[in-house]
Amino acid sequence: MPGLTGEKNFLMKDKLKENFLDAFLVFRKAPEGLVDEILDKAHNQTVPARVNVYSEGDTCSSIAFLLSGEIRVYKTGENGREITLYELGPGETCILNASCILSNTSYPANAVTLSDCDVILIPAPDFRRLMGSSMEMREFVFKVLADRLSSVMALVEEVTFARMDERLMDYLVEKSDNGKLVTTHQKIASDLGTSREVVSRLLKDFERKGRLTLSRNLIQITTNPTL
Repeated sequence: MPGLTGEKNFLMKDKLKENFLDAFLVFRKAPEGLVDEILDKAHNQTVPARVNVYSEGDTCSSIAFLLSGEIRVYKTGENGREITLYELGPGETCILNASCILSNTSYPANAVTLSDCDVILIPAPDFRRLMGSSMEMREFVFKVLADRLSSVMALVEEVTFARMDERLMDYLVEKSDNGKLVTTHQKIASDLGTSREVVSRLLKDFERKGRLTLSRNLIQITTNPTL
C-alpha cells in the first residue's frame, strides 16, 4: 500500500542517515540540510567481497562513500605483480575516485572489496556540484587527499629505501593481532609490491631464526621483532 511504502522508505532513509553520520563524523557539524542533500542524490548499495569496484582505465560515474567494509586500491605492473596503494575503511572515500571525477580522467588503479561493503554512491555531477557549493565537502576531500598523499609518500620511501626483510617484519607486526596474522604469502607479496617467492623465502628465514612460526594461512610472531 502506498502509505506503508512511504513510511518504510522514510524509516530506511532515516536509518541510512544515522549510518552515514556514524561513519562520517565530520558531517555531524555540517549545516542542517547538507547530509539530507547528499543522501537525496546518493544511492545506497551493498557490494559483496572480492568484487572489482574499478579497473584501471574505467570512467568514474559516481564516488563511493564507505559506510562499512574494506576496499583495497592497488596497481598492477606489466609483469603481473601487484602493490597495495592503500586500503579504505568505514568513513573514508577513495581520493583517486574523487580525482577521476574532478579532473574528468579515467581511474588510474584497481579497486576490489576485501569484505562485504555498504556504500553510498554519489553521482559524479552531484559530487562536482557539492564540491563547488559545500565548504564541508571540500574540507573533507582535501583532508582525505592530504592523508593519502602522506601514506603514498611513505610507501614510496619504503619501496625505494627500506630493506625487504625490514619491511616484511614491520608489516607483520602492524597487521598482527596479539602476534597472530591470518593471511597468505601472496596477499603479503601483493601488499608489499614483491613476489610470493621472496616473501616465502624471507618468512622461512625468520622461522629458522626463531622469530616466528608458520602454518597454513597463519603466522605467529614468537619473539620481539626488534631483537
